Amino acid sequence: MPSNTFQYNDVVQHEWVDYNGHMNDAAYAKVFSLAVDAFIEYIGLDEQTRNTLGYSIFTLETHICYLREVLENQPIQIRLQLLDCDQKRLHVFFEMQTEIDGASVVVATSEQMLMGMNMEEGRPSPFPQSVEKNISAIWNIHKHLKSPKQAGRKIGLS
Repeated sequence: MPSNTFQYNDVVQHEWVDYNGHMNDAAYAKVFSLAVDAFIEYIGLDEQTRNTLGYSIFTLETHICYLREVLENQPIQIRLQLLDCDQKRLHVFFEMQTEIDGASVVVATSEQMLMGMNMEEGRPSPFPQSVEKNISAIWNIHKHLKSPKQAGRKIGLS
């Protein structure tokens, strides 16, 4: 069983940097997607298990907030907070952090809705028991955490 703290680490790659000299908006989406893949493995759905069970997790919706620039070769860490869950869905919130002037700073966030899928039927399906057990262990800790500032935001001018 995984611990109740998930973290994905990476470094801003050269190909992620745009003409403004910082990480491109599409690269943030890519890194958050890589973090989702790592999280799926973290909760017990590695490639072999996905193939054996015919089960995977899809992203249904995502909302990214860009808070600070991130530069080439800058180390980044992605942490996850489980905001809610049921038998086949996960409402997750990722924070991308880096060190700036000796302090850990949140540079972007990604709020996402993930859905468990029976790949043979192509339909939503409850999490396999072993995965559900890992999700429950995380949820038992995270359900008491305060919701992040960016969670639940909507786009608008007012």
